[in-house]
Amino acid sequence: MSNRFGRPGKFSAMLTVGLLALATHPAVVVADHMGPPPRPIKDNWQLEVGGKDLQARLKERLVGWPTTALVKGSELPKDGQAFLQRVAADTWRGLAALTDKENGLPLDTVNFSDASVDPSRSLVGDYTSPTNIGMRFVSLGAAMDLKLIDRRQALAAAEKIVSTLERLERHEGFFYNYYDTTTLERSSHFVSFVDSAWLTAGLMAARQTFPELAQRCSQLIDQGNYRFFYDENLRHMRQGYEADHKHLTDQHYGVMFTEARLGSLLAIGKGDVPAEHWFAMHRTLPEDHTWQAQTPIGRHPKNFDGLETRGGRYRYKDWEFVPSWGGSMFEALMPRLVVDEGKLAPNSLGRNGAIHTEIQRRYALEELKYPVWGMSPSATPGGPYHEYGAKMLGVSGYQPGVVTPHAAALALLTEPKQATANLMELARRYPVYGEYGFYDAVDPNTGKVAYQQLTLDQSMMFLAIANHLSGGKVHKRFTSDPIMQKVLPLIRKENFFD
Repeated sequence: MSNRFGRPGKFSAMLTVGLLALATHPAVVVADHMGPPPRPIKDNWQLEVGGKDLQARLKERLVGWPTTALVKGSELPKDGQAFLQRVAADTWRGLAALTDKENGLPLDTVNFSDASVDPSRSLVGDYTSPTNIGMRFVSLGAAMDLKLIDRRQALAAAEKIVSTLERLERHEGFFYNYYDTTTLERSSHFVSFVDSAWLTAGLMAARQTFPELAQRCSQLIDQGNYRFFYDENLRHMRQGYEADHKHLTDQHYGVMFTEARLGSLLAIGKGDVPAEHWFAMHRTLPEDHTWQAQTPIGRHPKNFDGLETRGGRYRYKDWEFVPSWGGSMFEALMPRLVVDEGKLAPNSLGRNGAIHTEIQRRYALEELKYPVWGMSPSATPGGPYHEYGAKMLGVSGYQPGVVTPHAAALALLTEPKQATANLMELARRYPVYGEYGFYDAVDPNTGKVAYQQLTLDQSMMFLAIANHLSGGKVHKRFTSDPIMQKVLPLIRKENFFD
């Protein structure tokens, strides 16, 4: 995050970094300053298995492991619909395989070094986050929709995860940002608002998909009151709580058009915070924030049934739009994985997401001269996880760089024909497809690939494809939840473009 979910360093360094989204700060880093909490059970386990055996033992805990590193693009279906079905099936098999078979938790990251599936050359990220878990709940229903898993299997998987969640250490009913998937010890001091929200979203999807689990899912949802993160003065959500220092962050999610907007809707729908919070978030920042990418136009007061906000837009060529923080695809479209913003908010969130997609596509193809498009925070070939985007779309704006397939897949939510063609071109042109679907990123300038698979990015890809292929079943299930039903009128009210 940047406006991205904090991503730890090399698999065990637990820094929650980059939560940037800002009411007043152009860049903020929130970290576990004192380092990760002690994990005596894991330390003892590592001593027992010994150095080189560690990765092998971690692999043994997984449901599965790939046997083939690369699949040639020429071996994939030539028909767009069949291609997407194949990608969905392969991606789901990977998500299911890279899961701890004892507790059902998805692992955050696996790095297949140099396109090798040799376990001794791979690194298993034996930790997970609330967002990963939330996305798994949503994905179980989507996998049922595509008949990749039957209901009995899906229910058993969901029940195992719920049972694990009930055992994990929490703060004020909220889950910490990372847990060790081997021992279930928490490996972070940070409690994140946005990650908590995506777990709530997953539990909502689970109780709609599996009525047998509804009571237990509801208990987990109700145990955390989002007023805990709410700043009554600014009427914004704080980014999180630092348990080692025992205080809430000074930084807030002040920009509305980011992935955190779903959490704001859920907090209002639960009744934890007032509806005025939605309109207090910035559509654009005040003109005196001179560090922002451009001065907004049309930033005048608007009133919605007594709730006031200020509008405004950025302009790029012939387009006007409400900016995100960094100009990445996941900020613009991740909430659309579960909420059909195009249908429910056609004059605000829906149209804005479509414009962001169009600018991303045109910018990559026409200005950067890339043959493929879709930029979002991702792994970097030969380098670290990094933020990428179309800079003009953001308040601060990320620099362009690699293309990540999950961003290309998110575009199915707004430009399905172009997005399908783009994914097919990625697979045809680059060695970026494996047994478990796409790897995380490719540099169009060099053709080099980041041979990693990240549960979050693979989940976003799978859900975008599944929702497209199923005719919106993911949307329908999620928005039928009572929490969402309460806030649907709220997002219908606004017009960003008047």
